[in-house]
Order: sequence, then C-alpha cells, then structure tokens
Amino acid sequence: MLANLSIQNYALIDDVNVTFSNGFTTITGETGAGKSILLGGLSLVLGKRADLTSLKNTEQKCVIEAEFDITKYNLKPFFQENDLDYEDRTILRREILPSGKSRAFVNDTPVTLDVLKALGDQLVDVHSQHQTLRLTENDFQLKVVDALANNSERLNTYRACLNRYRKASKELRELEDFQNNADKEHDYNSFLLRELENAKLKEGMQEELEAEYEQLSNVEEIMEQLAAGHQLLNDEQLGILGRLGELKRAFQGLTDFGPAYASLNERIQSVLIETDDIASELEQLKDSVEANPERLEAVNGQLQQLYDLQKKHHAASVGELVVIREELSKKVEAVANIESKITEKRGEVTQLADETENVAEKIRDARNSVIPKLKSMLQESLYALGMPSASFKIEVNPSETFKPNGKDDLVFLFSANKGSDYGELKKVASGGELSRIMLTIKSILATYEHLPTMMFDEIDTGVSGEISNRMGEIMQQMSQTMQVFSITHLPQVASKGQHQFKVFKEEGEEGTSTRMKELTNDERVQELAEMLGGKSVSESALAHARQLLQ
Repeated sequence: MLANLSIQNYALIDDVNVTFSNGFTTITGETGAGKSILLGGLSLVLGKRADLTSLKNTEQKCVIEAEFDITKYNLKPFFQENDLDYEDRTILRREILPSGKSRAFVNDTPVTLDVLKALGDQLVDVHSQHQTLRLTENDFQLKVVDALANNSERLNTYRACLNRYRKASKELRELEDFQNNADKEHDYNSFLLRELENAKLKEGMQEELEAEYEQLSNVEEIMEQLAAGHQLLNDEQLGILGRLGELKRAFQGLTDFGPAYASLNERIQSVLIETDDIASELEQLKDSVEANPERLEAVNGQLQQLYDLQKKHHAASVGELVVIREELSKKVEAVANIESKITEKRGEVTQLADETENVAEKIRDARNSVIPKLKSMLQESLYALGMPSASFKIEVNPSETFKPNGKDDLVFLFSANKGSDYGELKKVASGGELSRIMLTIKSILATYEHLPTMMFDEIDTGVSGEISNRMGEIMQQMSQTMQVFSITHLPQVASKGQHQFKVFKEEGEEGTSTRMKELTNDERVQELAEMLGGKSVSESALAHARQLLQ
C-alpha cells in the first residue's frame, strides 16, 4: 500500500507531500493542473528513466520518496536476493542531480535502476493508455486465463521442466557439434598419438640418452684416458700405488713415537685404500668400454626422434610431450565414446520433453476448463458498462513448440456488436472499449490474484453517465481487497472514492507551481459541482454533487 508520497523540484512541483489511506482514492483537477505530473513523479520513484527536464529548478536536485506498507506482499525473498534491509514500512527514493546523474535507494541502500523497477512493479500497477495496449498481447491474455485456472504451481513446475529440457537439448547440440568437428580431426589426432606412444616417453629419458650418446661418440678418447690412468696407478717403478705402499711401510715404524705419527699413518692408510679402490674401478671401466657403432646409431635415432617431436609439437622437454600425449589420448578417447554419449543424451532429452509435455497438457486442460467462465464474466461485466453485445471467442490450441508459459497458442477474439465478425482486439476494439475491457479484466484478476496498488490513469476517458457510474463502482469494489487510485475527470467516478485529492496550480512571485490537497466533505461537494457544471456553480449542481456523495 502506498502510504506517503513526497515530490520536490519536479516539473511544476516545488514541494508536495501527501499521505494516503487504503481503499479507493480519487484524484481530480482541471486539465493541465498537473495530474499527469504527479503520476510522472510516482513513475520515477518506481524505476522509470529520467533526464534533466524533470527538474523544475535545474540548479537543485529533484528528490522523490514513496513510503509503502509491504507487510502483505511477501517480498522478503526479493530483499534477501538483492541484499536489502527488509522493513514493513519500506521507503523508495529517487534523486536526480543537476549534473543529470540519477541515484536510487531502497531503505537508504543504493540500488540500480533495474532493482528499483523490479521492486516497483510489485508495489504499484499503473494502468495507463500504454498498459491498455498490453491487453492485445498474447502473454497478458494468457496471464488472465491462468489466474482463473489457478495455474501458478503448474506453471512453476512447467518452467522447471522446460529449463531442464532446454539445458539437456543444448548439451546434445554441443555433443553433436563436437562429433562433427572431431571426426575431421580424429584421424590426424590418432596419428599424432601413435607417434608419441611409439616414442615410449618418460621423464628423464632425454638426459640419459644424451649422456650415453656423448660416451659412445667419444669412446676412443675415453679408452685412451682410462689406459693412461691405469698406467699412472699401476706402473711397477713409478706407479702411484707402489709409491703409496712404500710410504705406508716407511711410516708404520713411527706410530710408537707419538699420536701425531699414528694419525698421519692412518691418513696414509686411508689414501692407499681409496686409491686402490679407484684403481679397481678404473680397471673395470677400461675392460668394459668398447666401440659400439650399432648402439651409437640407435641412441642417435632415439634422440633425433625426440628432437623432431619437440619441434613438431612446439615442446621444450619430454615432460611437455608427455602432457601433449595425454591430451591427445583424451581427445581420441572422447571421439571413440561420443556416439554412446550422444545416444544417452538423446534418451534424456526425449524423457525431459515427455515430462514437459505432460505438464503442458495439464496447464492446457486447466485453461480450457475456465474459458467458458471467463467469457461469461467478461460479457456480463461489459454489459453493465454499456457494451451489451460484447462477445469473445477464446480458444486454447496446442502449439508446435514449448513456450515460456506453456505449449499453447491462444486465440482471443472480440466482437463489440451483434452480427459483427470476430477480430483481434487491437484491430476491432476502440480506445474506450479497450479501457472498459481492461478495467473488467483487472477487476477479475483482483479476485484471483493479490494485485499491488492499482493506479488508473483516466481509464474513464470517452464514457459518461451511467457507464462512468458503473466503472466507479467496479473500482470501488476492487478497493475492498486492495488500494486503488483513479485519476479522473468524471464526477461520477470521483464521488465513489473514500478519499478525494485535488491537483491544482498556484501562481506566486516565483512562478506557477502544482499543488495537491485532500478535500474535506464540503470541498468535495464544491469540486464535484464544478466538475458537473463548471466554475459557475448552481444550486442544482451542488444538490447533484451531494447526491453523488451519498
């Protein structure tokens, strides 16, 4: 419920602050007084885009605040999703700065315009000429049918099924696309994989092969140096081992002359043992090293293969080649298994399509069951609104494709006169007829849905007399379960409000400003009398005004 509206520095408004009550409130005023300005200000705080033309004084900011009682709106999930502080009395604020920048707040928390609009759509339904055109849209028409059919839960289930079906269908298309592209590369990837597998790659193999290649390609030099070393160690006269043996024998007799000689003798012993071990290992190497051109060729071939593979795959090491081999293995395996995955996914898509179809059929059955009732309610209400021959042709037909709100095509045709052909609303209904049809539909929806605050902007344009009286009664009846506003120029409608506000212009030294005030009972009589007979109010007009209020 809209509890308070404050508008500062907007269009012709300096500062307006009004408090509203529940029930039915009418807003009147002369043409050009600023009723549309008031609605424009409310639209801004509900998320409509703005520009600098909104400012009355371009050197000051425009501030619009609307306070709502949202205790019955079940909006806590929305506040949680958008990280907002929930308050039963929630304040929406919009600021338009002289620079042209705009800021929006919900309970003093900055929000984007999209968030403000999403919240505003759940708080106020502004019924204007633009929204009357929505009546001609298929989605809106289905919404009306679904409200009567109590399809809310079924539609939630359907949309969940549809999301799963569309997700699985997308995955199937991706698998099929992958298969089409992979088939072209499969043979080449298999060839590359076989090359890498035949190379029997393992970490460290390149270093081992390069070391072996160096040894095999320099075997003559190695044998020559080993022989020279053997000669140095084992020569009978000058060999290192022989001379170390003599040194050992020379110091053995000195060990009893003190610990220094004993320690030195131990070190000589250690050197002799280590040198003897070196001589033995050198002997083994000398006997084992020999030229092996076949092995040299084989090692050279393996190394060349590794170098070629690294160049081919732009790899810097065997480790990188191993990673590439694993990636190719996965690609080749994926192609090999893709057919079974596609078959499995097709089965899943078929099953989900069947589930979605079943829910869609239940939605269709529920829609068909309420169409006679909807036609009857529309025609009865429009009869009272001066359209005695109004008739509808409403059919629900199965569609070929799944849609966001089911799998149906809705035929919603209208005829205003007896004997006239049925046609689409936008083609055969006049503006006044569309307004009356929309009012009727809103009143029906109010019975089946918890609608937000309803703002009717001159919905009674083009009607008068008893018809306007009946339109006022419908809005009055709607206000029993919701807050309803009507901006009107008809006294018959204005008199039906529990509260009546007047919008008027006031001229001062600084220019013209739009004002708004709630009328007392006597002021309402005067206002209604002027609406009936003009500024020159007669006694009969006053009497008629009192009669309307009664």
